[in-house]
Amino acid sequence: MKLCRFAVDGSAVVRIGLVRDERTVRDLTAAGVHRLDDLLERADLADALERFSRVSLPERPLDTVRVLTPVESQEVWAAGVTYLRSKQARMDESDFSARAYDHAYEAPRPEIFFKSVPEKVVSPADSVGIRRDARWNVPEPELTLVINSSGSIVGFSIGNDMSSRDIEGENLLYLLQATIYDGSCAIGPWVVVGVREDDARLWTIRLEIRRGGAIVFAGDTRVDQIKRAVGELVEYLFRSQSFPHGAMLLTGAGIVPPDSFTLADGDGVRIAISGVGTLENSVRVV
Repeated sequence: MKLCRFAVDGSAVVRIGLVRDERTVRDLTAAGVHRLDDLLERADLADALERFSRVSLPERPLDTVRVLTPVESQEVWAAGVTYLRSKQARMDESDFSARAYDHAYEAPRPEIFFKSVPEKVVSPADSVGIRRDARWNVPEPELTLVINSSGSIVGFSIGNDMSSRDIEGENLLYLLQATIYDGSCAIGPWVVVGVREDDARLWTIRLEIRRGGAIVFAGDTRVDQIKRAVGELVEYLFRSQSFPHGAMLLTGAGIVPPDSFTLADGDGVRIAISGVGTLENSVRVV
């Protein structure tokens, strides 16, 4: 099942929905559900959603509502160097940092870093950003783990971990400047619940970048190319810290555009994960 946050008719009121067949959305707010965070904390989530799917509730065509990011109060974090392709790309971008990235791929402890506060996460159809002081900007399509406050993975979504590779390549200590800025994180369109990791690892991830209506880059990878078990990433994230509202964790990028490519103002980024859906955003300079 797929859960979303949405708004209707230009209203600022956020509603919670149960997406059906990616064509209609059932309004759970009419059943007293006002926060997605609270719903994802429920121990009986699967049973509750089954009940909501059977009772009479208002429904709207999905293409008549504005789907918002499912991030509500969660901090957003990211794991890096989880794909071999990502390790190679990040080693290539800087001789200075190459040994560090090689070590991060092989080490028991994964690379995990803070990505975004919830209010700065970009919704579907809104614009992600590229830094005006960077020359080499790329999207990073990533399976996103939706985690409750007890550290349990309750669902999956799609994330775009925007990155300024020349800034990170200049000095590894500039990582946070390269990855945290206005418009640097998009998550959506919804949360898929009731899926096991073994099933999620069968999914494919596809990235398409359009410029002037034409595809200027496309690539594919598979979730099973992630080196680490997703539970391992969550366990390290929750070590010595707590998340009272849960967290979102981006799991790394296995699709990397060539070194000669950089995003431009007005580009379109489309990320599709089979089993989840599609996240689309335009690009703007920030």
